[in-house]
Amino acid sequence: MKKEITAQEVVRKFNIPYHTLNYYTAMGLLQVLAKSGNQRMYEEKEVRSRLRRINTLSKEGYPLHLIRKKIVGI
Repeated sequence: MKKEITAQEVVRKFNIPYHTLNYYTAMGLLQVLAKSGNQRMYEEKEVRSRLRRINTLSKEGYPLHLIRKKIVGI
């Protein structure tokens, strides 16, 4: 079963700024599973995996637009 977490929980649990979460979501790097009222819900395991991959590629020197291509394929 997928564990859903809110945007606020993502920020707290993975120690990223809220604006970074919004930016990654807008770029398509992180996907919103559902919206409950004005809260976005994310799948915790997917967020963990994607943030780890983004961090690794970023440390290797890839800019976000290329990281997006590698992860999302767009």
